[in-house]
Amino acid sequence: MIFALLIAVVPSTTVAKYFIVGDEVGWTTNFDYQSWTVGKDFHVGDKLVFRYPKGFHNVFKVNGTEFQNCLVPSNSSLKLDSGNDIVTLLTPGRKWYICGVAKHCKQQTQKLVIQVQPPIVIVPAPAPGPSPSSSVPIQTVAPSPAHGWQRASGPSSISP
Repeated sequence: MIFALLIAVVPSTTVAKYFIVGDEVGWTTNFDYQSWTVGKDFHVGDKLVFRYPKGFHNVFKVNGTEFQNCLVPSNSSLKLDSGNDIVTLLTPGRKWYICGVAKHCKQQTQKLVIQVQPPIVIVPAPAPGPSPSSSVPIQTVAPSPAHGWQRASGPSSISP
């Protein structure tokens, strides 16, 4: 009996969403961004869109300590200030954003913290092929950003 190992490499698709921070209100002062995040799931690959009148606000990505204390980074090259800033979420974990204008963060609650989850990956089912004449173990694999490959489904046997 001849056994063959068939590894089907299936292309995968990452699903990304755009989130307009604050929805129709946008990025502004005196808005409860913590409540805005309730019910939203943020994943690697998603994009945050910060919309605001140019010149009135800006966006800084900060760490947890800077967020808690509303500390604006001294490196001004980290400032986003186009009025339509798009931030791609590249890694899982907590992400913190503040407005660095005047006291917008400290006194007017213009700050956002989110938890980013791993990406959502959709792996399509393999196309049906000819039925083998003997049992062949099949293992479907999909790319994994952390380890190169991961198992998408367990081994199975196909009978004639």
